[in-house]
Amino acid sequence: MSLNVKNPSHSFTIMNELVLPNDTNTLNNLMGGRLLHWMDIAAAISAQKHCNSIVVTASVDNVSFKQPIKLGDVVTIEAKVTRSFNTSVEVRLDIWAENIPSGTRTKSNEAYYTFVAVDQTGTKPVPELKPETPEEIELFEGALRRRQLRLVLAGKMQPDEAIELKALFSK
Repeated sequence: MSLNVKNPSHSFTIMNELVLPNDTNTLNNLMGGRLLHWMDIAAAISAQKHCNSIVVTASVDNVSFKQPIKLGDVVTIEAKVTRSFNTSVEVRLDIWAENIPSGTRTKSNEAYYTFVAVDQTGTKPVPELKPETPEEIELFEGALRRRQLRLVLAGKMQPDEAIELKALFSK
């Protein structure tokens, strides 16, 4: 495989963190901002693996908290590039909370982050992504619609220009 084409598995990153008292609110739940910080780090590592470059966060999609993560839980963040564009990549994150004494592991969050590859002169091209598994292909195909939605919401694309996104509503 050429250096200009990579599989999602090349960017797969797993990050673990133990929820300590300094990470929690007064209810002994992980603070959302702390989790977002950890997610940004894991996603950036994944994006850098794909791009072989420094990356900067361009956007964070809606992040909803399905359930609280408790003091003492181990947080596992899995990140993988789902699609590359000209100078940017989309990274999907899945977040799990594990209570080791009880042996329970539950999914807490999922999100998409977008990163732009940069160097001293500005943005730079990123390698193409070639999905392999059915799940990777599905995430790859959906990435264009998610990108168009991000651009429309940011005011960088007119809604009538979002062809793939409009196709969802005109079936």
